[in-house]
Amino acid sequence: MRILAIGGGENGRPGTPYEIKKFDEEIVKMSGKKNPNFLFIAFTQKSAEAAEGYYSVMCKNFTALGCKCEHLREKDLLDMNIVIKKITDANIVYVGGGNTLRLMNILRKYHIDEMLHTAGEKGTILCGISAGAICWHNFGNSDSRKFTSNSTKLIKVTGLGFIPALYCPHYDNESARQEDLKRMMKTTKGVALAFESCTALKIVDNEYWVLKTKEEARAWKCYWSKGEYIKIELPTTGNIEDLIVKN
Repeated sequence: MRILAIGGGENGRPGTPYEIKKFDEEIVKMSGKKNPNFLFIAFTQKSAEAAEGYYSVMCKNFTALGCKCEHLREKDLLDMNIVIKKITDANIVYVGGGNTLRLMNILRKYHIDEMLHTAGEKGTILCGISAGAICWHNFGNSDSRKFTSNSTKLIKVTGLGFIPALYCPHYDNESARQEDLKRMMKTTKGVALAFESCTALKIVDNEYWVLKTKEEARAWKCYWSKGEYIKIELPTTGNIEDLIVKN
């Protein structure tokens, strides 16, 4: 599979810089096409209006990179033929940030999880930011409760399992993430991949790369071993086994 999971950063929405342009360019390059079909999914948003606003920014960014853009809307779920066609036609599927738990519930309810697995196996680029990065992993360190109950408690959300690790976005700029990930990993097998804003994990088959749009940004592998919490900065490239296995 070919996956690009972004740990955070601004996408150039009104009033913000376009910090992740380099990642967007890499996504298009990964497709191997001059004018790829780009499909955006924003089930992470609580309303159709919010999803449309998000899509308008993403469509502007990726149209400028040569893409033909489409949006998988919640109203499309009323006709699964539309859903199937949009996913099948896509060269790139990009999942937006927001409420990870809401996203995963919808993907599973409508069997879109299975469609995305099939698409990935056929070569579609699977990518996204924050919640849209978590979703490709076994689990994620998620702030989904803030969207429903204004709770600051972080929760473990089960993802699609394409990458066998727990993913933590925003590791540097959301203060609760580091200590909570340490807590969460006490009861989670394997490793966590903790990505700061302006970093991304690129995977192509059995190799990975850590991409950055800011030189100072970092990515980490975290886990417990014999009662000790281990935190290791990830090398910029390597194989998947090195990424997911405890040192």
